[in-house]
Amino acid sequence: MDIQYQPKPQLLLSTFLVFFIIHDIQVGVGIQGFQRIIFLEAKQDAWISVILSGILTHMIVFIMIKTLQYYGSSDIYGIHHDIYGKWIGRMMNCLYIFYCLVTSLVILKNYIEVIQTWMFPQVPTWFLSISLLLLVVYGVTGGIRVIVGVSFFNIVLSMWMLGLIGYPIRYSDYTHFLPILESNIPAILKGTFKMTFTVIGFEILYVIYPHLKEKNKVQKFAHLAIAITTILYLLLMLLAIAYFSSGQLEKSIWVTLSLFKIVKLPFIERMEYIAIAFWMLIIIPNIMLYLWAAVRGMNRTFNINESNFIWIFSLILFISSLFLNTRMKINTFNDKFALAAFYLVYCYPIILFVFVLIKKKIKGFKEKQI
Repeated sequence: MDIQYQPKPQLLLSTFLVFFIIHDIQVGVGIQGFQRIIFLEAKQDAWISVILSGILTHMIVFIMIKTLQYYGSSDIYGIHHDIYGKWIGRMMNCLYIFYCLVTSLVILKNYIEVIQTWMFPQVPTWFLSISLLLLVVYGVTGGIRVIVGVSFFNIVLSMWMLGLIGYPIRYSDYTHFLPILESNIPAILKGTFKMTFTVIGFEILYVIYPHLKEKNKVQKFAHLAIAITTILYLLLMLLAIAYFSSGQLEKSIWVTLSLFKIVKLPFIERMEYIAIAFWMLIIIPNIMLYLWAAVRGMNRTFNINESNFIWIFSLILFISSLFLNTRMKINTFNDKFALAAFYLVYCYPIILFVFVLIKKKIKGFKEKQI
């Protein structure tokens, strides 16, 4: 396996697209109901947890990009091979491939649950799963440029929804924020930890980095995307706290979708139906990116043809989605995934960065000896 990976010129991406990739993948299924989860921990100070989560994410992204910059043009699969050697490196790569598959499953199943709960309760899971996965497979077979192109246009086409979210402001009660800092520090930090499920996605940088043209500009666009996403989550959290009572926030599963219910237009009665259907434009590229990252990992690690594993992994996702058939199972699955994602997305990059620094120091010392 080659540590360095240089894609063909026609597969390279303009660096500014990193903004759309990260922002799109972060604004996934978690945004539909993250407010309740954070509010249960930090109460009216939940907005502080959102800010802390954004700051922590900026730090981790900085470390991730610094790690990648040490290798010039490589991805996490090549870095694992260099740091751990052939066999342990393959094991670590398989772990990351498995993570990408599980993340795809989480996104797929949570979106299907929303569709079944809010719009089509009688439509079976297998039908919705096949319908979404066929679109995903079609996009992944087109390659990374097609996937990123879909992410770009979907972000642009979804911007109109931001205006509708502000509709409940006229009914807000800002006394709900008082008293400020009533929650203790451990509670606020627990809220920050609970944001993991909502804000993950930026780790896709580990895989797409070699495809970017001007790698010296990745930091700028990546941090801009994180900042915009954090501001969006902060606004939604502030709006939810101001509009809903504490009792309502603790019981509402999909708070953001409930905010859409307030919107009443002369020509549309149920605005949340439009939002849920339109949200598919954001969900589909997210699944595409993670499935592509998993397939890319198989090719890099074992030199296996990518086209075969697109269908194999899609079949695995389809079968797995059928077993998560109750709200309790999905909640348990989400909680366990969020815990594992915290260690893999927020803790592991620090460990990997330290290993890379040690490797480079040892290599530099040996070169001086020679």
